[in-house]
Amino acid sequence: MSGFFDKANHIKWILRSFYGLCVLLLVLDFLLHRHHYLQIEKIPAFYPLFGFVACVTLVVVAKWMRRLLKRDEDYYDG
Repeated sequence: MSGFFDKANHIKWILRSFYGLCVLLLVLDFLLHRHHYLQIEKIPAFYPLFGFVACVTLVVVAKWMRRLLKRDEDYYDG
């Protein structure tokens, strides 16, 4: 029995829907009026850009921390 996510057509449909939703939200960000509390929030698409930069920063910091905290394979061997 194959699952829903085993079929390539379903995956393509999900990805296209996701990308379409992302484009729709980006377009709405330019069309809808938002209440700005800070000057930096007036930049078009500020929150998507901020989220992307934050995620990339988290990945880079996690890679750096892995090098710092990683132990040898036989660390717990007596």
